[in-house]
Amino acid sequence: MSLLSNLRGTLLVLPWALSLVCMDLILSLLLPLSYFAPTWVYHASSFIAFTNWSWIQRIFEVFNSAVITTSGDELPHEESAIIIANHVSWTDFYMIQALAIRAGMLGRCRWFSKIELRWVPLLGWGIWAMGMPMVSRKWMRDEKELARVFHGIVVKKWPTWLISFSEATRFTPKKYEETKIWCKENDRPIPKHLLYPRTKGFVTTVQHLRAAKHMKAVYDITIAYGHHNRFHEAPTIWESLSCRDLSGSGGYKFHVDFKRIPLETLPENDAALAKWLEKRWIEKGEYLEAKREEWAREGSLTQPIKA
Repeated sequence: MSLLSNLRGTLLVLPWALSLVCMDLILSLLLPLSYFAPTWVYHASSFIAFTNWSWIQRIFEVFNSAVITTSGDELPHEESAIIIANHVSWTDFYMIQALAIRAGMLGRCRWFSKIELRWVPLLGWGIWAMGMPMVSRKWMRDEKELARVFHGIVVKKWPTWLISFSEATRFTPKKYEETKIWCKENDRPIPKHLLYPRTKGFVTTVQHLRAAKHMKAVYDITIAYGHHNRFHEAPTIWESLSCRDLSGSGGYKFHVDFKRIPLETLPENDAALAKWLEKRWIEKGEYLEAKREEWAREGSLTQPIKA
């Protein structure tokens, strides 16, 4: 990237980064209050997060001209939901936030994060104060932490988008080859353009949040990228913040497909829920392959990627 682009990116990002530090400082100060007034802190932290997250989204979509196209079901307004999505890049957050803004739920987004962040000053304390689920990915060990988060949603009826990347890690060609080997060894279907999903976290989340009457649905979000002749290639973090014409001269394509599945239609038992998620991933893979072929026909992609 040119010196001018780097300078432009720095000027755009520096005020936002300072705002982020201030946000984390305020949220850290609210952390002790969350034990005495959890609902007040939840709403206050949601407002604070909205101001910061909408700012970085503006940098991406307005100042850097990222055009996010969408397809699928109609997006409900201000509905609480469990969100599942594939994970390609850091920029996946922009894709989900774009939908959250349209749904009026940006400040209500809560992401599964690593428990180690709890001990990181400011950033980790801020995440903790917001009521983010902080887990080790060993679900038996995380029972107490999940009970804390689910209590706020189920008992206190906090409006929430509870978001998880079901693959637990980002898609890479190397990881995909490992997924194919694992699926063959374990007699599992191989999803196209996706890693095999981790089911335990999804099953635990659904089974707990069925009791929340305002939690109406599972949102299945499928994220696709294109860059010149490559499918599933997203911009780097710095490109997303500094490149001035991402969807023009930058050559990037951003697409999100949205599916709303009523929570009441999901299977009741754990094994059937795990199979349900597996089936969704196979269907997501077919959708991604169809999107790749569509972009190839349009000339946006000239080099097919083997699924």
